Amino acid sequence: MVMGLSVLDKKVVRDLGSMWAQALAIALVIGAGVAMFVMSEGMLKSLFETRAAYYERYGFADVFASLKRAPNALSTRLETVPGVRFVETRIKERVTLDMPDMDEPAQGEILSYSVGETPRLNRLHLSAGRWLAPGKSDEVLVSQAFVDANALTPGDTVTAIVNGRKRSLTIAGVVLSAEYIYAIQPGAMMPDNKRFGVLWMSRPALEAAFDMKGAFNDVIVSMDPGAELEAVKSGLDRVLEPYGGVGAYGRSRQLSDWYVEGELNQLRNTAEIVPPIFLAIAAFLLNVVISRWIETEREEIGLLKAFGYTTVSVGMHYLKLVVAITAVGVAFGFMGGVWLGRGLAGVYQDFFHFPFLHFHFSASVFAIAGGISLAAALLGTWGAVRRAALLPPAEAMVPPPPTTYHRSRFEIWFKRFSQPSRMIVRHMVRWPARTSLTVLGNAAAVAVLVGSMFFMDAMEKLIEINFERAERQDVTVSFMEAREPRALENIKSMPGVLAAEPFRAVSAKLYFQGAERRESLTGLVQGARLSRILDENYEPVMVPESGLVLSTKLSEMLGAGVGDTIIAQVTEGRRPILELPVVQVSQTMLGSPAFMDFAYLGDVMREQGRLSGAYVKLDENHEKDFYRAVKNTPGIAGMAIKSTTLQSFRDTMAENILLITFFNVMFAGVIAVGVVYNAARISLSERSRELASLRVLGFTLGEVSFILLGELAILTVVALPLGCGFGYGLAWMWTLSLDTDLYRIPLEVSKQTYGFSALVVVMAALGSGLATFRQIGKLDMVQALKTRE
Repeated sequence: MVMGLSVLDKKVVRDLGSMWAQALAIALVIGAGVAMFVMSEGMLKSLFETRAAYYERYGFADVFASLKRAPNALSTRLETVPGVRFVETRIKERVTLDMPDMDEPAQGEILSYSVGETPRLNRLHLSAGRWLAPGKSDEVLVSQAFVDANALTPGDTVTAIVNGRKRSLTIAGVVLSAEYIYAIQPGAMMPDNKRFGVLWMSRPALEAAFDMKGAFNDVIVSMDPGAELEAVKSGLDRVLEPYGGVGAYGRSRQLSDWYVEGELNQLRNTAEIVPPIFLAIAAFLLNVVISRWIETEREEIGLLKAFGYTTVSVGMHYLKLVVAITAVGVAFGFMGGVWLGRGLAGVYQDFFHFPFLHFHFSASVFAIAGGISLAAALLGTWGAVRRAALLPPAEAMVPPPPTTYHRSRFEIWFKRFSQPSRMIVRHMVRWPARTSLTVLGNAAAVAVLVGSMFFMDAMEKLIEINFERAERQDVTVSFMEAREPRALENIKSMPGVLAAEPFRAVSAKLYFQGAERRESLTGLVQGARLSRILDENYEPVMVPESGLVLSTKLSEMLGAGVGDTIIAQVTEGRRPILELPVVQVSQTMLGSPAFMDFAYLGDVMREQGRLSGAYVKLDENHEKDFYRAVKNTPGIAGMAIKSTTLQSFRDTMAENILLITFFNVMFAGVIAVGVVYNAARISLSERSRELASLRVLGFTLGEVSFILLGELAILTVVALPLGCGFGYGLAWMWTLSLDTDLYRIPLEVSKQTYGFSALVVVMAALGSGLATFRQIGKLDMVQALKTRE
């Protein structure tokens, strides 16, 4: 095995064999860090490349705009807007889907499709079945996520309520769309593929269904290279405004791309935060192990120098030892990272609907991971290697002076303790740096667990805030367009309705001192009990009778607070320009909404009493009756059911968080085992003569083990509260990194999370202690008592 190697290289192999357990523990810590980096960076690169290739291959649009209705001839004017390359007009509407295995109605979006033509923008990928046939008005293409979730196949029929009329539609083909990588119902927290689907119908058939012959209500645009997005949006808005345009928006505000970008940012944060923790601990462990190993080889170093080996040769020998351990760890990390990346790619393939997604083995990611790991290892051990290389032969041949112990002031606190207990304290005080770093290593293991598992606590808190304090309705009903006040009475008269409150949603552009946001102004009634706004303590407060209430995130993005005046340019109806004083800031977890009094909003719009929908409280014994009534009521665009939204949210989080928790428990256990086991083995090596002497003097194996393992137990116990504090700080960092205009997560860490995190580290420490106890039992007292004098 070692034939053909130099003498010093053979010694490296023998040294690794002698310290294999410690070397393996360190290699596993390095491997964990490398695996997290390779997985995160590799997956990030894969998602970026997949998204870019998908968008380019299928012509994903750059700008989107919705409007009330415009003639098809207007597309010619749109094409003349500076910066516009291609324009495609279409019809886009919301429909209700009546699925036979569900009592509640499912929701959908239906878009026009030009049969027999190849679209220039937002082309579809056919994954099953066929394209629409000319002249078939009852055929549709359906999104693959909805088909899979409902066990549908091409040839099956779907019952849809299209513009108030129930129709039976045949599935001709199953498709994927770059516009619906993340297919989510408007207002939902998470995708619910079983209850939300996207359909494409031939344009003539959809024109007839919605009385849109020769017209369109949605535009998608691609831009010339180098064109300015804001200029293109402004040009489109000027053309579409007379036709009810509600404001063009770029790809970054398109709902699917918005969510995908948020996930990419979370992956990027994982790659930046977690791997450095592992590599810092590995550097510390290597420093301690190599330093101790060099101390035990002083005589060998002296002999090497005496036989003519140069300072450089000796230094390189120990550097090779460090590089060998690091290389094993990096190899573990590469294999683990690829394995985790492939598993994560499967999760993302189910979550995001790409026609292709492969985890790429990027040489640059491997090179960066290996380079950083090697640099951390060499940095951590350079001082010890340098001391070994510069050690004079005469000095190296002399055994190191024994450790000097003395009474410290700390012993005053331990007078009543037994002699073994005071020995434990003396040893910890004698090596304060090593003691501190061991505590910090164990604390890091706790912190990694707390900082990742807090997501479950945060999600439960988010659910409490959003669905128990703010949104207390059972169902949110949305109309296709604003309705007269009697629509609320119609809702209240439906079976099972206990209470109903109207709301009005108006799209607007908000301006303040150069900042601009496109948001919806939501009007809530005075004394609302179903949908409420919350103050900074998440307590419900009444909506003011006049003025504007900004969510905390919207206030931050606009830079406006209480007392400032916002300019609101409404983009529908009469399109008034309003000067609205900010009278309150509200806490929200989702989106960045703005609120007004329902009556006040109706007054400024000169549409008193008109409502966009209603929040409904149901009698649970008559929910099915209510659902049937909604299915048969024309004019209802959609219905969000809180119970199904919550169930979908919990199912999605359970799938993803359980996987993440498993990884983090495994990695935290690796850290704890690496730190505790190495600390125990180093201490055993240093104190073997002392422990053997105690055995000769009559101490039992249990008493001798108490001296060694008691120190490790104390260091582990001290690390637990410190690690919980570090974990809380790590959780705080996560909340900052995930604070986006899409969602926020509250900083909430439960006692159960702290307890579980501490338990994992304690169990890892117990396992390491048991392995060390077995080594103490094998201690050769005669050999340990020998001296080199």
